[in-house]
Amino acid sequence: MHSFPRPQERHLHVGRTPVDGACPECGAAELAAYRVLSEGGWWDVVKCQRCLASVRRDPAPPLGSLVPLGTTV
Repeated sequence: MHSFPRPQERHLHVGRTPVDGACPECGAAELAAYRVLSEGGWWDVVKCQRCLASVRRDPAPPLGSLVPLGTTV
C-alpha cells in the first residue's frame, strides 16, 4: 500500500518556460520549453503553442525528473 496523498488538483500540468523566437511553421511568436514523455523516453522540447510544431527536441534524463535514492551521494 502506498502512503502518498491523493492529489487535490483535478488536472495535472507541466510548467512551460517562454522562449524567444518565432515558429518556423506558422510564424507565431509563441514558443515554450518543457519536458514531455514520448516514444523513446523523456525529451526536453521547444514547441509552438499555437500549432504545436516542434522547434527543438533534446533527450532528457532517462527517468525524467525522478532522481533515484543514492545517486546524488
